[in-house]
Amino acid sequence: MKILVTGGAGYIGSHTCVELLNAGYEIVVFDNLYNSSEKSLDVVRRITGKDFPFYKTDMLDYDGLEKIFQENKIDSVIHFAGLKAVGESTQIPLTYYHNNITGTLNLMRLMEKYDVNNIVFSSSATVYGMPKTVPITEDFPLSTTNPYGSTKLMIEMIMKDAYAANPKLSISLLRYFNPIGAHKCGDLGEDPKGIPNNLLPYIAQVAVGKLEKLSVFGDQYPTKDGTGVRDYIHVVDLAIGHVKTVEKKTNVPGVHIYNLGTGNGYSVLDVVHAFEKACGKKIPYVIAPNRPGDIAECYADPSKAKNELGWVAERGIDEMCEDSWRWQSKHPNGFNE
Repeated sequence: MKILVTGGAGYIGSHTCVELLNAGYEIVVFDNLYNSSEKSLDVVRRITGKDFPFYKTDMLDYDGLEKIFQENKIDSVIHFAGLKAVGESTQIPLTYYHNNITGTLNLMRLMEKYDVNNIVFSSSATVYGMPKTVPITEDFPLSTTNPYGSTKLMIEMIMKDAYAANPKLSISLLRYFNPIGAHKCGDLGEDPKGIPNNLLPYIAQVAVGKLEKLSVFGDQYPTKDGTGVRDYIHVVDLAIGHVKTVEKKTNVPGVHIYNLGTGNGYSVLDVVHAFEKACGKKIPYVIAPNRPGDIAECYADPSKAKNELGWVAERGIDEMCEDSWRWQSKHPNGFNE
C-alpha cells in the first residue's frame, strides 16, 4: 500500500513517515520546505533503513502536484501540508486561507481524478474554539478564534461535503492537541524557523542558550498554579495514531473523527519544571499578560480513539521533555548544522 504524505518533511510528518515505514507501508513524500528541511527525510531514511521518493513542490502548484499522482499509484493520503502558526495567521489571514484551503482543494481534485478514496487529515483541537467544559469529546460544538483554526474547520467542512457527494470516500479527521517531544534517537525533532511559536521548542531554546527567557502568558487562570493547562502529546504517539487510523479506516467509507491527546492536562509551569528536570538546569521565565483568545484549560477525552482505533498515548510529560532535550542539545541549530 502506497501512502502520499503531504508536508512529510515537517515535524509531525517526518515522525509519521518513520512509523509508516516501520509498519511496512510504502510512502511518497512531498513538501515545499517552507517551514521544514529535507535533511529530516535523510534522518527518516537512516532510522528506518528504507528509501522513498521525495517531491519538492507546493500544493498550490496543481501541475506539480499532479506529477506525483501520474508517477505513483497512490492508495491513500495523509495530509499535513499547510501553514500552522496561530499568531501569524492573524497577521496574514488571506495567505492562510489561500494556502491551506486552495491547496487542499487541489489535492482533493487530484484524488478524485486518480480515484484515490482514502485521506487522513491533520486537523486540530482549535476547531473546538473556547470549549465551555473539559475534557473535550468529538461531538462538542465547533467554532474558531483565529484564521489558522478557521482553515482547519473549513477543510473539515469541505471534506464532509466531498463525502456526501462521493460515498466511496474514507475521510479521517484527526484533531490533535499539543504535540511535543522528539524521536528517541535524538536526531529527529521540531525545528521551527525563526522564533518558535509553541511552548516546548521555546523552552528548549532557552535551555540551550539561544533565547534568554520564557514568557508565560498569564498566571491568574482558574487552574492549580494559575497558568494555562493544555493536553501535551508525544509526537511519536501522535504519529502512531496516524498508522492506526490507516490500518483501521482505509477503504472504510465515511467521515471518521478522532481526538488525539493524552486526556491529561499539564500547566505551563508543569512543563517548565519537567523540562528543568530533563536538562538539569533552571529555565528563566517571566509572567506576561494573557494573550487574547487564550483559554484556561483544554484537554481531550481520547476514549473514542482507544475504542475504535485501539490507540492510546503511552508517553508521559517527563519522557516528552527528555526526548525534546536530547534533540535540542544534540542539535542546537536544528537541521541547519
